[in-house]
Amino acid sequence: MPFITVLMLHGKNLEQRRRFAEEVTKSAEATLGARPEEVRVRFVEMARDDFARAGRLMCDEV
Repeated sequence: MPFITVLMLHGKNLEQRRRFAEEVTKSAEATLGARPEEVRVRFVEMARDDFARAGRLMCDEV
């Protein structure tokens, strides 16, 4: 049973999450042989001030 965690910046809407979960599930089915009902997808959103790249918070980038 695959458990897939997706870390992403806050801001994706419900329809984008639905579509992503559908596509990841299809991929797990095709590549891992998992049944769709076995696939778990967890979304973890981060605020732009919770994530840094190259030493700078994402909220500070223009």
